[in-house]
Amino acid sequence: MNWIYGRYSKTVGMVWAGCLVLFILIYLLVVGPQRKLRQQVEKELAEKKQMYHTVIKAAQAETRTQLNEQIVRLRNRLKDFVSDSEYAANLTFDISEIATAKQVDSFRIKSKDRHAVTVLPDCEYLCENRLVVSFAAAFNQFATFLNALERYQPVVFVDKFKIMRSEQDSSAHKVNMDLAVYIKKRQES
Repeated sequence: MNWIYGRYSKTVGMVWAGCLVLFILIYLLVVGPQRKLRQQVEKELAEKKQMYHTVIKAAQAETRTQLNEQIVRLRNRLKDFVSDSEYAANLTFDISEIATAKQVDSFRIKSKDRHAVTVLPDCEYLCENRLVVSFAAAFNQFATFLNALERYQPVVFVDKFKIMRSEQDSSAHKVNMDLAVYIKKRQES
């Protein structure tokens, strides 16, 4: 009788093991991929809901007014950093006037490249005007000139400068500066 129970136990154990293997295979082949697909669909649904809420909010008049005000503020802020292409020609004259007002000696200004304007890579609406400025001045004159350039509108970026100490007297040190100004590209109509 014991051998019948043993044989019966082995049969039940084999059936259970077979069912377990079958369930694992079904899970790996059917349920697992569906679970991943479900997570992906839920993620896409969340993105679409977010887009839907954004569109609903953008359709409201109050939101459009806020966005238009923000655009105006950003354009005005852009004017602080970017010069119009028509104004770029006056830039050297304006910097020369600043130098004259700060009473620096032997002032010279020229474009760094042969071309007055350099195209920036991956930049559709801006280009760069690089200038080289050289003059002689005492340290205080240099500091006031640099401060005036920093306060200039639109912003003049001082990339680097080099001061060489004067051999004769301590009031006329030679200064070389590399400047950069961003300019809006002309838009074709």
